Amino acid sequence: MRYLLGIDFGGGASKATLLDENGKICATNTCEYPTFYKKQGYAEQNPEDWVKATCENIKGVLRKSEICAEDICAVSLDAATHTAVITDENFNVLRPAIYWTDTRSTKEVEFLKENYLEKIKEQVLHTPDTIWSLPELLWIKNNEPQIWAKTKKILFAKDYVRHSLTGDYVTDYIEAEGSMMFDINKMAWSEELCGILGIDTEIMPKIVKPIDIVGNVTNKASEITGLCAGTPVLCGTTDTVMEVFAAGAVNKGQMTIKLATAGRICVITDRAYPDKNLINYSHISDGLWYPGTATKSCAASYRWFRDTFGEDYRELDKMAEGIEIGAEGLVFHPYLNGELTPYANPKLCADFVGVRASHTKAHFTRAVLEGVAMSMLDCKTTLDNLNIEHIDGAVIIGGGGKSPLWQQMIADSLGIELTQMKYNDSSFGSAMLAGVAVGIFENPQDAVKKCNAVVSKTYPNIENNKKYKELFKKYKAIQKALEPIYNGEYL
Repeated sequence: MRYLLGIDFGGGASKATLLDENGKICATNTCEYPTFYKKQGYAEQNPEDWVKATCENIKGVLRKSEICAEDICAVSLDAATHTAVITDENFNVLRPAIYWTDTRSTKEVEFLKENYLEKIKEQVLHTPDTIWSLPELLWIKNNEPQIWAKTKKILFAKDYVRHSLTGDYVTDYIEAEGSMMFDINKMAWSEELCGILGIDTEIMPKIVKPIDIVGNVTNKASEITGLCAGTPVLCGTTDTVMEVFAAGAVNKGQMTIKLATAGRICVITDRAYPDKNLINYSHISDGLWYPGTATKSCAASYRWFRDTFGEDYRELDKMAEGIEIGAEGLVFHPYLNGELTPYANPKLCADFVGVRASHTKAHFTRAVLEGVAMSMLDCKTTLDNLNIEHIDGAVIIGGGGKSPLWQQMIADSLGIELTQMKYNDSSFGSAMLAGVAVGIFENPQDAVKKCNAVVSKTYPNIENNKKYKELFKKYKAIQKALEPIYNGEYL
Protein backbone atom coordinates (compact mmCIF):
# COMPACT_ATOMS: atom_id res chain seq x y z
CA MET A 1 0.00 0.00 0.00
CA ARG A 2 1.24 3.49 -0.88
CA TYR A 3 0.57 6.51 1.30
CA LEU A 4 0.39 10.29 0.89
CA LEU A 5 1.02 12.93 3.55
CA GLY A 6 -0.49 16.41 3.58
CA ILE A 7 0.37 19.01 6.23
CA ASP A 8 -1.46 22.30 6.77
CA PHE A 9 -0.47 25.38 8.79
CA GLY A 10 -3.50 27.39 9.82
CA GLY A 11 -4.14 30.39 12.01
CA GLY A 12 -3.66 28.55 15.30
CA ALA A 13 -2.65 24.99 14.53
CA SER A 14 -1.04 22.58 12.09
CA LYS A 15 -2.78 19.43 10.94
CA ALA A 16 -1.35 16.40 9.16
CA THR A 17 -3.44 13.91 7.18
CA LEU A 18 -2.15 10.53 6.04
CA LEU A 19 -4.04 9.16 3.04
CA ASP A 20 -3.72 5.75 1.41
CA GLU A 21 -3.76 5.16 -2.37
CA ASN A 22 -7.47 4.30 -2.25
CA GLY A 23 -8.37 7.68 -0.81
CA LYS A 24 -8.91 6.49 2.76
CA ILE A 25 -7.64 8.54 5.70
CA CYS A 26 -5.36 6.39 7.83
CA ALA A 27 -4.50 8.93 10.52
CA THR A 28 -4.53 12.62 11.39
CA ASN A 29 -2.70 14.64 13.99
CA THR A 30 -3.02 18.25 15.13
CA CYS A 31 -0.63 20.52 17.01
CA GLU A 32 -1.50 24.03 18.16
CA TYR A 33 0.85 27.02 18.30
CA PRO A 34 0.36 30.61 19.48
CA THR A 35 -0.13 33.89 17.69
CA PHE A 36 1.49 36.79 19.52
CA TYR A 37 -0.34 40.12 19.86
CA LYS A 38 2.39 42.37 21.25
CA LYS A 39 0.55 45.61 20.54
CA GLN A 40 -2.85 46.63 19.27
CA GLY A 41 -3.06 45.62 15.62
CA TYR A 42 -0.03 43.29 15.79
CA ALA A 43 -0.22 39.56 14.99
CA GLU A 44 2.97 37.49 14.73
CA GLN A 45 3.95 33.83 14.70
CA ASN A 46 7.25 32.11 15.33
CA PRO A 47 8.34 30.08 12.26
CA GLU A 48 10.12 27.59 14.49
CA ASP A 49 6.75 26.77 16.06
CA TRP A 50 5.60 25.60 12.63
CA VAL A 51 8.63 23.33 12.30
CA LYS A 52 8.07 21.86 15.76
CA ALA A 53 4.41 21.26 14.92
CA THR A 54 5.49 19.53 11.71
CA CYS A 55 7.72 17.11 13.59
CA GLU A 56 5.03 16.36 16.16
CA ASN A 57 2.35 15.84 13.52
CA ILE A 58 4.46 13.53 11.37
CA LYS A 59 5.44 11.42 14.35
CA GLY A 60 1.79 11.43 15.42
CA VAL A 61 0.39 10.05 12.16
CA LEU A 62 3.15 7.45 11.92
CA ARG A 63 2.45 6.30 15.46
CA LYS A 64 -1.34 6.21 15.01
CA SER A 65 -1.31 4.49 11.63
CA GLU A 66 1.54 2.09 12.44
CA ILE A 67 2.69 2.20 8.82
CA CYS A 68 6.29 2.15 7.65
CA ALA A 69 7.59 5.60 6.78
CA GLU A 70 9.20 4.17 3.66
CA ASP A 71 5.70 3.56 2.25
CA ILE A 72 4.96 7.29 2.10
CA CYS A 73 5.27 8.24 -1.57
CA ALA A 74 5.15 12.01 -1.26
CA VAL A 75 4.62 14.91 1.13
CA SER A 76 2.85 18.20 0.38
CA LEU A 77 2.46 21.31 2.55
CA ASP A 78 0.07 24.25 2.56
CA ALA A 79 -0.39 27.36 4.69
CA ALA A 80 -2.15 30.69 4.90
CA THR A 81 -0.77 33.00 2.26
CA HIS A 82 0.75 36.49 2.72
CA THR A 83 2.86 35.32 5.70
CA ALA A 84 6.44 36.21 4.78
CA VAL A 85 9.51 34.92 6.61
CA ILE A 86 12.71 36.94 6.31
CA THR A 87 16.09 35.27 6.86
CA ASP A 88 19.78 35.86 6.40
CA GLU A 89 21.83 34.11 3.71
CA ASN A 90 21.90 30.90 5.81
CA PHE A 91 18.11 30.83 6.27
CA ASN A 92 18.30 31.94 9.90
CA VAL A 93 15.04 33.69 10.79
CA LEU A 94 15.60 37.37 11.60
CA ARG A 95 12.28 38.15 13.31
CA PRO A 96 8.86 36.61 13.92
CA ALA A 97 6.66 36.37 10.84
CA ILE A 98 4.00 39.05 10.52
CA TYR A 99 0.75 37.15 10.15
CA TRP A 100 -1.71 38.27 7.49
CA THR A 101 -4.29 39.50 10.04
CA ASP A 102 -1.76 42.07 11.32
CA THR A 103 -2.81 45.69 10.67
CA ARG A 104 0.28 47.69 11.68
CA SER A 105 1.18 48.63 8.09
CA THR A 106 -1.63 51.15 7.53
CA LYS A 107 0.83 54.00 6.77
CA GLU A 108 2.66 51.80 4.29
CA VAL A 109 -0.66 50.95 2.63
CA GLU A 110 -1.47 54.64 2.22
CA PHE A 111 2.01 55.25 0.80
CA LEU A 112 1.51 52.49 -1.75
CA LYS A 113 -1.92 53.79 -2.72
CA GLU A 114 -0.63 57.33 -3.18
CA ASN A 115 2.45 56.41 -5.18
CA TYR A 116 2.00 53.00 -6.83
CA LEU A 117 -1.73 52.24 -6.97
CA GLU A 118 -2.12 51.88 -10.73
CA LYS A 119 1.10 49.88 -11.09
CA ILE A 120 -0.01 47.49 -8.34
CA LYS A 121 -3.52 47.08 -9.75
CA GLU A 122 -2.08 46.43 -13.20
CA GLN A 123 0.39 43.77 -12.09
CA VAL A 124 -1.32 42.26 -9.03
CA LEU A 125 -5.05 42.84 -9.74
CA HIS A 126 -5.53 43.98 -6.14
CA THR A 127 -5.54 47.16 -4.08
CA PRO A 128 -3.00 47.60 -1.26
CA ASP A 129 -4.20 46.46 2.14
CA THR A 130 -2.47 45.38 5.34
CA ILE A 131 -3.04 41.69 4.52
CA TRP A 132 -0.42 41.66 1.75
CA SER A 133 3.27 40.87 2.15
CA LEU A 134 4.50 44.02 0.37
CA PRO A 135 3.22 46.55 2.95
CA GLU A 136 4.21 44.20 5.79
CA LEU A 137 7.78 44.01 4.49
CA LEU A 138 7.81 47.74 3.82
CA TRP A 139 6.90 48.26 7.48
CA ILE A 140 9.93 46.20 8.52
CA LYS A 141 12.16 48.22 6.20
CA ASN A 142 10.84 51.49 7.62
CA ASN A 143 10.77 50.54 11.29
CA GLU A 144 13.46 47.87 11.72
CA PRO A 145 16.24 48.96 9.32
CA GLN A 146 18.93 46.98 11.13
CA ILE A 147 16.97 43.76 10.64
CA TRP A 148 16.04 44.64 7.07
CA ALA A 149 19.69 45.21 6.20
CA LYS A 150 20.41 41.57 7.09
CA THR A 151 17.58 40.21 4.92
CA LYS A 152 18.93 37.99 2.16
CA LYS A 153 16.07 35.53 1.62
CA ILE A 154 12.28 35.94 1.66
CA LEU A 155 10.18 32.82 2.07
CA PHE A 156 6.55 32.15 2.91
CA ALA A 157 5.17 30.01 5.71
CA LYS A 158 4.87 26.61 4.04
CA ASP A 159 8.08 27.27 2.07
CA TYR A 160 10.06 27.86 5.26
CA VAL A 161 8.83 24.59 6.75
CA ARG A 162 9.50 22.71 3.53
CA HIS A 163 13.02 24.20 3.43
CA SER A 164 13.59 22.60 6.84
CA LEU A 165 12.69 19.25 5.27
CA THR A 166 14.54 19.48 1.95
CA GLY A 167 16.80 22.54 1.90
CA ASP A 168 15.10 23.91 -1.24
CA TYR A 169 14.34 27.59 -1.93
CA VAL A 170 11.22 27.83 -4.10
CA THR A 171 7.58 28.90 -3.92
CA ASP A 172 4.55 28.30 -6.10
CA TYR A 173 2.84 30.84 -8.33
CA ILE A 174 -0.37 30.91 -6.25
CA GLU A 175 1.61 31.79 -3.12
CA ALA A 176 3.50 34.41 -5.14
CA GLU A 177 0.18 35.96 -6.21
CA GLY A 178 -0.49 36.61 -2.53
CA SER A 179 2.68 38.62 -1.96
CA MET A 180 1.80 41.79 -3.94
CA MET A 181 5.30 41.50 -5.44
CA PHE A 182 4.41 39.23 -8.35
CA ASP A 183 3.44 40.28 -11.88
CA ILE A 184 0.52 38.05 -12.83
CA ASN A 185 0.76 39.11 -16.47
CA LYS A 186 4.38 37.92 -16.76
CA MET A 187 4.07 35.15 -14.14
CA ALA A 188 7.31 36.40 -12.58
CA TRP A 189 8.51 38.51 -9.68
CA SER A 190 7.98 42.18 -10.45
CA GLU A 191 11.15 44.25 -10.62
CA GLU A 192 9.12 47.43 -10.04
CA LEU A 193 7.26 46.15 -6.97
CA CYS A 194 10.30 44.48 -5.43
CA GLY A 195 12.12 47.72 -6.15
CA ILE A 196 9.80 49.54 -3.73
CA LEU A 197 11.51 47.51 -1.01
CA GLY A 198 14.93 48.21 -2.48
CA ILE A 199 15.53 44.55 -3.23
CA ASP A 200 16.43 42.63 -6.35
CA THR A 201 14.17 39.85 -7.62
CA GLU A 202 17.15 37.50 -7.35
CA ILE A 203 16.68 37.24 -3.58
CA MET A 204 13.15 35.91 -4.06
CA PRO A 205 12.52 32.15 -4.31
CA LYS A 206 12.27 30.41 -7.66
CA ILE A 207 8.65 30.08 -8.81
CA VAL A 208 7.31 26.62 -9.67
CA LYS A 209 3.95 24.84 -9.91
CA PRO A 210 2.24 23.63 -6.71
CA ILE A 211 2.41 20.08 -8.00
CA ASP A 212 6.16 20.12 -8.75
CA ILE A 213 8.39 17.87 -6.65
CA VAL A 214 11.08 20.28 -5.47
CA GLY A 215 13.21 18.18 -3.15
CA ASN A 216 13.60 15.15 -0.94
CA VAL A 217 13.66 14.71 2.81
CA THR A 218 17.21 15.19 4.05
CA ASN A 219 19.02 12.95 6.54
CA LYS A 220 18.74 15.66 9.18
CA ALA A 221 15.00 16.08 8.59
CA SER A 222 14.57 12.32 8.67
CA GLU A 223 16.06 12.19 12.16
CA ILE A 224 13.71 14.83 13.61
CA THR A 225 10.50 13.84 11.82
CA GLY A 226 10.63 10.07 11.34
CA LEU A 227 10.19 10.35 7.57
CA CYS A 228 12.55 8.35 5.38
CA ALA A 229 15.44 10.26 3.85
CA GLY A 230 14.78 10.72 0.14
CA THR A 231 10.99 10.95 0.42
CA PRO A 232 9.76 13.29 -2.38
CA VAL A 233 8.31 16.63 -1.27
CA LEU A 234 6.04 18.79 -3.44
CA CYS A 235 6.16 22.55 -3.45
CA GLY A 236 2.55 22.68 -2.26
CA THR A 237 0.49 25.86 -2.16
CA THR A 238 -1.94 27.97 -0.14
CA ASP A 239 -4.48 26.63 2.34
CA THR A 240 -7.61 28.06 0.76
CA VAL A 241 -7.07 26.51 -2.67
CA MET A 242 -6.35 23.19 -0.94
CA GLU A 243 -9.65 23.44 0.95
CA VAL A 244 -11.45 24.35 -2.26
CA PHE A 245 -9.83 21.33 -3.93
CA ALA A 246 -10.53 19.02 -0.99
CA ALA A 247 -14.19 20.01 -1.06
CA GLY A 248 -14.45 18.99 -4.70
CA ALA A 249 -14.68 22.48 -6.21
CA VAL A 250 -12.62 21.82 -9.32
CA ASN A 251 -15.05 22.91 -12.04
CA LYS A 252 -16.25 26.30 -13.28
CA GLY A 253 -19.29 27.69 -11.47
CA GLN A 254 -18.86 25.80 -8.20
CA MET A 255 -18.93 27.88 -5.01
CA THR A 256 -17.40 27.32 -1.59
CA ILE A 257 -18.13 28.99 1.74
CA LYS A 258 -15.28 28.84 4.23
CA LEU A 259 -15.78 29.17 7.98
CA ALA A 260 -12.22 29.09 9.25
CA THR A 261 -9.91 31.60 10.98
CA ALA A 262 -10.99 33.87 8.15
CA GLY A 263 -14.21 33.47 6.22
CA ARG A 264 -14.30 33.35 2.43
CA ILE A 265 -16.81 32.79 -0.33
CA CYS A 266 -15.15 31.72 -3.58
CA VAL A 267 -16.48 30.96 -7.03
CA ILE A 268 -14.55 28.87 -9.55
CA THR A 269 -14.18 30.90 -12.76
CA ASP A 270 -12.19 30.84 -15.98
CA ARG A 271 -10.71 34.30 -15.42
CA ALA A 272 -9.77 36.78 -12.74
CA TYR A 273 -12.24 39.47 -11.63
CA PRO A 274 -10.22 42.54 -10.65
CA ASP A 275 -12.23 44.40 -8.01
CA LYS A 276 -11.35 46.11 -4.73
CA ASN A 277 -13.63 43.71 -2.86
CA LEU A 278 -12.27 40.48 -4.35
CA ILE A 279 -9.12 38.47 -3.85
CA ASN A 280 -8.10 36.69 -7.06
CA TYR A 281 -5.99 33.56 -7.04
CA SER A 282 -5.27 30.91 -9.63
CA HIS A 283 -6.71 27.43 -9.07
CA ILE A 284 -4.58 24.27 -9.22
CA SER A 285 -6.72 23.19 -12.19
CA ASP A 286 -5.20 24.72 -15.31
CA GLY A 287 -7.02 27.77 -16.64
CA LEU A 288 -9.25 28.23 -13.59
CA TRP A 289 -9.34 30.85 -10.83
CA TYR A 290 -11.14 31.12 -7.52
CA PRO A 291 -11.88 34.82 -6.94
CA GLY A 292 -13.57 35.43 -3.63
CA THR A 293 -14.67 37.78 -0.93
CA ALA A 294 -13.27 37.61 2.59
CA THR A 295 -14.04 38.46 6.20
CA LYS A 296 -10.97 38.61 8.42
CA SER A 297 -12.23 37.20 11.71
CA CYS A 298 -14.67 34.36 11.12
CA ALA A 299 -13.96 31.33 13.33
CA ALA A 300 -11.31 33.59 14.88
CA SER A 301 -14.17 35.58 16.42
CA TYR A 302 -15.69 32.46 17.98
CA ARG A 303 -12.30 31.31 19.20
CA TRP A 304 -11.64 34.75 20.73
CA PHE A 305 -15.01 34.60 22.50
CA ARG A 306 -14.33 31.07 23.78
CA ASP A 307 -10.83 31.89 24.98
CA THR A 308 -11.91 35.13 26.63
CA PHE A 309 -15.14 34.03 28.29
CA GLY A 310 -14.70 30.27 28.71
CA GLU A 311 -16.69 27.09 27.90
CA ASP A 312 -16.08 24.75 24.98
CA TYR A 313 -17.70 25.11 21.58
CA ARG A 314 -20.35 22.47 22.14
CA GLU A 315 -21.56 24.12 25.34
CA LEU A 316 -21.53 27.53 23.68
CA ASP A 317 -23.51 26.19 20.71
CA LYS A 318 -26.03 24.66 23.10
CA MET A 319 -26.44 28.02 24.86
CA ALA A 320 -26.88 29.93 21.61
CA GLU A 321 -29.38 27.43 20.25
CA GLY A 322 -31.84 28.43 22.95
CA ILE A 323 -31.82 32.10 21.93
CA GLU A 324 -34.11 33.50 19.24
CA ILE A 325 -32.79 34.98 15.99
CA GLY A 326 -31.53 38.50 16.63
CA ALA A 327 -30.30 37.72 20.17
CA GLU A 328 -32.99 40.00 21.57
CA GLY A 329 -31.46 43.11 20.04
CA LEU A 330 -27.79 42.31 20.64
CA VAL A 331 -25.63 42.79 17.51
CA PHE A 332 -21.96 41.86 17.00
CA HIS A 333 -19.61 42.98 14.23
CA PRO A 334 -16.64 40.57 13.84
CA TYR A 335 -14.02 43.19 13.00
CA LEU A 336 -11.38 42.07 15.51
CA ASN A 337 -8.60 42.92 13.06
CA GLY A 338 -10.36 45.38 10.78
CA GLU A 339 -12.38 44.08 7.85
CA LEU A 340 -11.96 43.22 4.18
CA THR A 341 -15.12 42.76 2.09
CA PRO A 342 -16.79 45.12 1.44
CA TYR A 343 -15.05 47.80 3.51
CA ALA A 344 -11.32 47.19 3.09
CA ASN A 345 -10.79 49.11 6.32
CA PRO A 346 -8.22 47.94 8.89
CA LYS A 347 -9.47 50.58 11.35
CA LEU A 348 -12.85 48.95 11.90
CA CYS A 349 -13.27 47.33 15.32
CA ALA A 350 -15.40 44.52 16.64
CA ASP A 351 -18.31 45.58 18.82
CA PHE A 352 -21.39 44.49 20.73
CA VAL A 353 -24.24 46.95 20.29
CA GLY A 354 -27.60 46.95 22.05
CA VAL A 355 -26.54 45.42 25.36
CA ARG A 356 -29.33 45.15 27.95
CA ALA A 357 -29.36 43.92 31.55
CA SER A 358 -31.43 40.95 30.41
CA HIS A 359 -28.68 39.65 28.11
CA THR A 360 -26.80 36.56 29.20
CA LYS A 361 -23.72 34.74 27.99
CA ALA A 362 -26.01 32.76 25.69
CA HIS A 363 -27.14 35.99 24.00
CA PHE A 364 -23.57 37.13 23.47
CA THR A 365 -22.68 33.73 22.01
CA ARG A 366 -25.62 33.88 19.62
CA ALA A 367 -24.67 37.43 18.63
CA VAL A 368 -21.11 36.36 17.77
CA LEU A 369 -22.32 33.55 15.51
CA GLU A 370 -24.91 35.78 13.87
CA GLY A 371 -22.44 38.62 13.44
CA VAL A 372 -20.13 36.36 11.43
CA ALA A 373 -23.15 35.13 9.43
CA MET A 374 -24.01 38.75 8.60
CA SER A 375 -20.42 39.38 7.55
CA MET A 376 -20.62 36.38 5.25
CA LEU A 377 -23.88 37.78 3.85
CA ASP A 378 -21.95 41.00 3.14
CA CYS A 379 -19.49 38.84 1.17
CA LYS A 380 -22.23 36.99 -0.73
CA THR A 381 -24.02 40.24 -1.58
CA THR A 382 -20.78 41.63 -3.02
CA LEU A 383 -20.36 38.59 -5.28
CA ASP A 384 -23.97 38.81 -6.43
CA ASN A 385 -23.56 42.48 -7.31
CA LEU A 386 -20.62 41.58 -9.57
CA ASN A 387 -22.77 39.07 -11.48
CA ILE A 388 -20.22 36.27 -11.26
CA GLU A 389 -21.87 33.18 -12.69
CA HIS A 390 -22.20 30.24 -10.31
CA ILE A 391 -24.44 27.28 -9.63
CA ASP A 392 -27.05 27.39 -6.87
CA GLY A 393 -25.80 26.31 -3.48
CA ALA A 394 -22.30 25.94 -2.11
CA VAL A 395 -19.95 23.50 -0.46
CA ILE A 396 -19.16 24.51 3.12
CA ILE A 397 -15.57 24.13 4.29
CA GLY A 398 -13.51 24.98 7.36
CA GLY A 399 -13.77 24.05 11.01
CA GLY A 400 -16.78 26.29 11.63
CA GLY A 401 -18.83 24.11 9.30
CA LYS A 402 -18.67 21.31 11.87
CA SER A 403 -21.20 23.20 14.00
CA PRO A 404 -24.74 22.20 12.88
CA LEU A 405 -26.11 25.39 14.47
CA TRP A 406 -23.68 27.69 12.66
CA GLN A 407 -24.09 25.82 9.37
CA GLN A 408 -27.88 26.23 9.54
CA MET A 409 -27.42 29.88 10.45
CA ILE A 410 -25.27 30.44 7.35
CA ALA A 411 -27.76 28.62 5.11
CA ASP A 412 -30.64 30.67 6.52
CA SER A 413 -28.77 33.99 6.35
CA LEU A 414 -27.55 33.53 2.77
CA GLY A 415 -30.69 31.73 1.62
CA ILE A 416 -28.79 28.91 -0.09
CA GLU A 417 -28.35 25.15 0.16
CA LEU A 418 -25.08 24.01 1.74
CA THR A 419 -23.35 20.72 0.94
CA GLN A 420 -21.10 19.07 3.50
CA MET A 421 -18.42 16.78 2.11
CA LYS A 422 -16.95 13.93 4.13
CA TYR A 423 -13.61 15.75 4.18
CA ASN A 424 -12.80 19.36 3.43
CA ASP A 425 -9.73 20.47 5.30
CA SER A 426 -6.62 21.69 3.53
CA SER A 427 -4.28 18.97 4.82
CA PHE A 428 -6.57 16.45 3.11
CA GLY A 429 -6.34 18.51 -0.08
CA SER A 430 -2.56 18.57 0.17
CA ALA A 431 -2.47 14.79 0.54
CA MET A 432 -4.63 14.47 -2.59
CA LEU A 433 -2.34 16.88 -4.44
CA ALA A 434 0.62 14.69 -3.51
CA GLY A 435 -1.25 11.77 -5.06
CA VAL A 436 -1.75 13.68 -8.31
CA ALA A 437 1.96 14.60 -8.35
CA VAL A 438 3.16 11.00 -8.16
CA GLY A 439 0.50 9.56 -10.47
CA ILE A 440 -1.71 7.79 -7.96
CA PHE A 441 -4.55 10.03 -9.16
CA GLU A 442 -4.83 11.08 -12.80
CA ASN A 443 -5.84 14.68 -12.12
CA PRO A 444 -7.64 16.82 -9.51
CA GLN A 445 -11.07 15.61 -10.68
CA ASP A 446 -10.00 11.98 -10.34
CA ALA A 447 -8.62 12.64 -6.86
CA VAL A 448 -11.92 14.15 -5.70
CA LYS A 449 -13.91 11.26 -7.18
CA LYS A 450 -11.80 8.63 -5.43
CA CYS A 451 -11.26 10.36 -2.10
CA ASN A 452 -14.38 12.29 -1.13
CA ALA A 453 -18.17 12.09 -0.98
CA VAL A 454 -21.21 14.13 0.06
CA VAL A 455 -22.38 13.36 3.59
CA SER A 456 -25.15 15.89 4.19
CA LYS A 457 -27.05 18.88 2.90
CA THR A 458 -28.41 21.84 4.85
CA TYR A 459 -31.40 23.67 3.41
CA PRO A 460 -32.37 27.26 4.22
CA ASN A 461 -35.47 27.99 6.27
CA ILE A 462 -37.56 30.56 4.40
CA GLU A 463 -38.99 32.19 7.54
CA ASN A 464 -35.58 32.42 9.18
CA ASN A 465 -34.18 33.93 5.97
CA LYS A 466 -36.73 36.76 6.23
CA LYS A 467 -35.69 37.44 9.84
CA TYR A 468 -32.00 37.50 8.92
CA LYS A 469 -32.68 39.95 6.10
CA GLU A 470 -34.12 42.34 8.68
CA LEU A 471 -31.18 41.73 11.02
CA PHE A 472 -28.81 42.46 8.13
CA LYS A 473 -30.38 45.91 7.66
CA LYS A 474 -29.71 46.66 11.32
CA TYR A 475 -26.19 45.21 11.10
CA LYS A 476 -25.39 47.47 8.13
CA ALA A 477 -26.90 50.57 9.73
CA ILE A 478 -24.81 50.15 12.88
CA GLN A 479 -21.65 49.58 10.85
CA LYS A 480 -22.31 52.75 8.85
CA ALA A 481 -22.88 54.76 12.02
CA LEU A 482 -19.76 53.52 13.81
CA GLU A 483 -17.26 53.57 10.94
CA PRO A 484 -16.57 57.35 11.22
CA ILE A 485 -15.78 56.86 14.91
CA TYR A 486 -13.32 54.06 14.20
CA ASN A 487 -11.77 56.22 11.49
CA GLY A 488 -11.17 58.97 14.04
CA GLU A 489 -13.57 61.39 12.35
CA TYR A 490 -15.24 62.37 15.63
CA LEU A 491 -12.12 64.34 16.65
